[in-house]
Amino acid sequence: MDSETRLWPESLHDTDDWHTLAAARPALDSLPEGWLEQWQSVWLPLSTWLAAYNRSQNEPPVIGIHGGQGSGKSTLSNALAALYARAFGWQVVVVSIDDLYLSRADRQQLAVDVHPLLVTRGVPGTHDAALGMNMFNALKSLGKGDVLRFPAFDKVSDDRLPEAAWHEVTGPIDMILFEGWCVGCQPADEASLTEPVNTLEANEDADGRWRHWVNDKLSGEYADWFAMLDKLIMLKVPDMSAVQRWRTQQEADNRRNTQGTADRSLDDAAIVRFIQHYERLTRNALKTLPTVADLVLDINQAHQVSAVRLSGSDE
Repeated sequence: MDSETRLWPESLHDTDDWHTLAAARPALDSLPEGWLEQWQSVWLPLSTWLAAYNRSQNEPPVIGIHGGQGSGKSTLSNALAALYARAFGWQVVVVSIDDLYLSRADRQQLAVDVHPLLVTRGVPGTHDAALGMNMFNALKSLGKGDVLRFPAFDKVSDDRLPEAAWHEVTGPIDMILFEGWCVGCQPADEASLTEPVNTLEANEDADGRWRHWVNDKLSGEYADWFAMLDKLIMLKVPDMSAVQRWRTQQEADNRRNTQGTADRSLDDAAIVRFIQHYERLTRNALKTLPTVADLVLDINQAHQVSAVRLSGSDE
């Protein structure tokens, strides 16, 4: 990484938070080796920057972490939560948009009522956005000893888990990390929806009804949901081929982590089709989010950060 990509404010260096976080580095030993090599140049300044922002707020902020499939957004979110717990004793709640998918039965009903492609989880409209917004408000208001439980989703069975297996958080909390592939996504220009971008759209959404419905969701309830973000971090994937390669690896991991429920994991051909559900929004995010996000981390083919772009709004 050359000096031109190191855009972190000089004010972050040699602060109490910088030194405390540096000492907490062992909390990240489980990170991929390639990421650990960038501790000094990327992750230490990032965590210091975000800690300084957190201290400036009067209530727990919601930090959005966007990234294409397999980019590392879940890894980053869990690492930050562990690092802040060790360094400052903060309770950081990681909320995955994946856990807020509608149940399989609800998506099957959408497939009947709206469009058959909506049985497949992922695109805007297949999450419970209202629940997500209510969750953020509830998390922010948790007092000492208050308990909040929220859904957990099992990707192998492709369904929401029973309530006994839901996440449980005890207040108060210090920060909310909201991670997901479409977190922060912007609606596309209507004219751009006319032509299909892949064979899925050409063969199964020839009239554009599915993609227009998804785009309307982004313009409506998802825009309200994402307006609750106080900061947005983007892990910018290099291209769609990297998404496919990393998603294939995730599917293998999902099979290993099954909880004993019905196995609906995907073979290679099914993965190619599955990713085509995400392609239009992923391509649009690569164009639009770098100008919207507060922090953009360019992820290269080797899965390391090749550039850091920090918004000047905090300078």
